[in-house]
Amino acid sequence: MPNITLSNGKAFTAIDGETLLDAGLRAGVSLPYSCRTGRCSTCRSQVSAGTTQALHAETGLTAEERNAGWVLSCVRSATSDVALEVEDLGDVQLFPARTIACRIAALDRPVSDVVRVMLRLPPNAEFGYRPGQYVDVIGQGGIRRSYSIANAPAADKQIELHIRAVDDGAMSAYWFGGAKVNDLLRLNGPLGTFFLRDIAGTDLIFLATGTGIAPVKAILEGLARLPPEVQPATLAVYWGGRKPADLYWTPDSLPATCRFVPVLSRADASWPGVRGHVQDALMDGAPDLSRAAVYACGSDTMIHGAHARLIAAGLPERRFSSDAFVCSAAV
Repeated sequence: MPNITLSNGKAFTAIDGETLLDAGLRAGVSLPYSCRTGRCSTCRSQVSAGTTQALHAETGLTAEERNAGWVLSCVRSATSDVALEVEDLGDVQLFPARTIACRIAALDRPVSDVVRVMLRLPPNAEFGYRPGQYVDVIGQGGIRRSYSIANAPAADKQIELHIRAVDDGAMSAYWFGGAKVNDLLRLNGPLGTFFLRDIAGTDLIFLATGTGIAPVKAILEGLARLPPEVQPATLAVYWGGRKPADLYWTPDSLPATCRFVPVLSRADASWPGVRGHVQDALMDGAPDLSRAAVYACGSDTMIHGAHARLIAAGLPERRFSSDAFVCSAAV
């Protein structure tokens, strides 16, 4: 069995045909991941020695990244001993993913193309998660779609989701046409590694587009519960959309010290705020990124653009965390 060694010295073995990500998880070594289908870039790592093969297309990588030896651990398997330039999540303990029944507790539409869903879990359900993680919702016929959890864990065990309409989407047809309060569904989770870690004393920055604000909202709620000694030094949230209606959430519970910047890329003359893209709005302020921690969630285009620009401006690579929203391969 191939041996996999990470840049921090941790090592584990992989079974033939097993993804690098799954091999690590089986050995108790948690690598960053999100979509698990090769369509985002959260799990990217660079091969410094050895050979691997792609089990599925790595659409989350650019041609330049492939040529530079980058791979996506969620769809790559080792064909020899491999050295990866990536670090695991350290001592972070992930809650085990499980599949449980749930019912729709409430539905409302803050805007025409977004539905906010509250899911009610059984009273005796054991479902822990870290703010920022996501779940797969399983509907009739086994249709499965991924949605970020939009609230921190609550005593009522309800899960909040923000769901944007997708043209001709099978699950969208349900959410925006047939879903009713008390409908029975299943969810699987928690999933993903988009959550806070080691942010004490940092300049904490969130970049979000569209419903990418959902996990950011959950993280902010969880952040407010942390003791002062692990809080960031500064906090800023940049939320982008195309038009004013895209900014459907009112941030009325943010700390007074938080800088909240709504950004529109296709605003008309009546928009009084910042225009362009969220990463440009951040960089227009000429920030010192040497002690920043950036969490980006939303479109894959934004995440790739933000990553490239911020790293070039001095942000340490390990201080950029992301969760790309990619449409299902079968909508």
